Amino acid sequence: MVRKELISLLEKNIILFSKLSERINRAQIDFRPYSRTQVQLLMRLYISGRTRLKDLAAREFVPAPNLCAAFRKMESDGIVSRTVDENDRRNTWYSVTEQGAKVATKFINMFHQVMATMFKDIEKADEEKLIESFKTMNCILEKMGDKNA
Repeated sequence: MVRKELISLLEKNIILFSKLSERINRAQIDFRPYSRTQVQLLMRLYISGRTRLKDLAAREFVPAPNLCAAFRKMESDGIVSRTVDENDRRNTWYSVTEQGAKVATKFINMFHQVMATMFKDIEKADEEKLIESFKTMNCILEKMGDKNA
């Protein structure tokens, strides 16, 4: 059955990506003056754009009060801005400021360097296969996301 094979391959890839992620997390990156969690939140917010707190909490599987605590220092440092929705005061929007974009870009570049080191010895033919495979996967997953949104 095709779906069984698809699910099995997806599961295997999730595990392999998790192992790569662990290698990235073990890299000696200096996050100061922020915690690893704050940097990860900043980068996700930078990549995804302005987001409601409750949506970010749901996406990150973190209670909203915990996110507020994580964002407090970043907000006071001027790298994240918080806006209460004028139409519905229960909603709080977070976005990355111009200064925050510079900080996020700095850390993203650090992660890119770690990943480049991880893949430095890959053969060119394998790299090209991976690139083509990722392009195909991204296209299919984006279509699925559009249908399931």
